[in-house]
Amino acid sequence: MANHLKEQVIKLYKTLLYLGRDYPQGAAYFRGRLKSAFMKNKDEMDPEKIQKLVARGDFVIKELEALYFLRKYRAMKKRYFDPEKKSDT
Repeated sequence: MANHLKEQVIKLYKTLLYLGRDYPQGAAYFRGRLKSAFMKNKDEMDPEKIQKLVARGDFVIKELEALYFLRKYRAMKKRYFDPEKKSDT
């Protein structure tokens, strides 16, 4: 595997591991799934295939960030929105 691809894969793994701390089903669950996904593809040597897998990992990062943002938004809305108080504007 080319050195730059190896760096990309390691960076991707570390980023996903960091994001997994706040996963709704728990960090341990996420870590196990992450490890199994990376171990499944550990013998891949085709640079194009590795690039596709890294791109898929980047997509997962964006999805996780969206999930966390939505969860935060819902918590803020629930905290500050009073459903019994309606405006008649």
